[in-house]
Amino acid sequence: MFSQTFGSTTIGLNGIVITVEVDISNGLPALDIVGLPDTAVRESKERVRAAIKNSGFEFPSRRITINLAPADLKKDSSGLDLPIAIAILAASGQIILHHYQQYVFVSELSLEGKLRGISGVLPMAIHCSEQGINQMIVAPDNTQEALLVKGLTVYAPTTLEQLVLHLNQVTQLLPATKEPFSPPMSNDSEDFADVQGQFVAKRALEVAASGGHNLLMTGPPGSGKTMLARRITSILPVMSPREALEVTKIYSIAELLPTHTGLISTRPFRSPHHTISAASMVGGGRIPKPGEVTLSHNGVLFLDELAEFPRTVLEVLRQPLEDGQVTISRVNASFSYPARFMLLCAKNPCPCTSQPGRKQTLRVYLHLVYLSLLYVPYKQLLHVRAA
Repeated sequence: MFSQTFGSTTIGLNGIVITVEVDISNGLPALDIVGLPDTAVRESKERVRAAIKNSGFEFPSRRITINLAPADLKKDSSGLDLPIAIAILAASGQIILHHYQQYVFVSELSLEGKLRGISGVLPMAIHCSEQGINQMIVAPDNTQEALLVKGLTVYAPTTLEQLVLHLNQVTQLLPATKEPFSPPMSNDSEDFADVQGQFVAKRALEVAASGGHNLLMTGPPGSGKTMLARRITSILPVMSPREALEVTKIYSIAELLPTHTGLISTRPFRSPHHTISAASMVGGGRIPKPGEVTLSHNGVLFLDELAEFPRTVLEVLRQPLEDGQVTISRVNASFSYPARFMLLCAKNPCPCTSQPGRKQTLRVYLHLVYLSLLYVPYKQLLHVRAA
């Protein structure tokens, strides 16, 4: 028998609907997945098999062929577990009604049949809404993220068994509701108003924050450069709904969105260590993921100890600062990520103060060696003259 369901995955910062086709035919028991599945998708057959059995359903002991369309697109999301399981149950006659094709299924399955959250649900939900699909089934951890899209009805069953009972109209799942938005509590330790003194530096930061200008702070260790930089987000303008949605999409793709979190309302502040690589700064990988310049979008990128950063890392910042986006090209695809951020840097005035203890000790040691080298010939000279 044949069945068809719909799942979703991401390409860059955008989502795409995946058609999951399942055919069950006579033959030796086997399960094949075609359509350029990645390792996470290829391993889903074992998760789906255990989830179906542990949920009280029968896994067909026949030849099962699963096709993920479009076939020329690489699929790398474990969120295709749920649509594969629903398609197998429908093809084997365990889901009787056919209204399951009205939904998009996005979730990973545990071995006991529970739905687990995945990354990138927000861009998937946005794409489904644009394609006219208004019903989506996700894991409870991704409910608030999917509800950010207006006009989308979201269901969040806990287990595969609950979902199958809903699709067979044995029990009815209620649509998930959006939790009331509560602004984040301000952290007093990171408030710009708590800085005492530093009037010139504070005035410079205020001007830079109001106009979105880049800024370089130079001063000896302990003068307050890092302290001031970490408090600049408290005086930045509040993000608009469009900016907040962009930041939430980026953090959802990068798997940095906290569980049960909806819209990100605070501007991001990223402070990478000076040992960061160029690929981590702009993004990279076999399937490119957002880097620090993209994670700082609509926020602040702070480079502490600027002189310690490799030149190659600083050079890759040129294009994002000029264009407001970064393009990453790999063999599989080429992606463009937004990168409009405020660059804030801090450095010491000279290398001697970057590591005062080690540097000064080395200087004293070299000075003593130099004096000893001068003292030996002078002593020998005195001995020759005395002779």
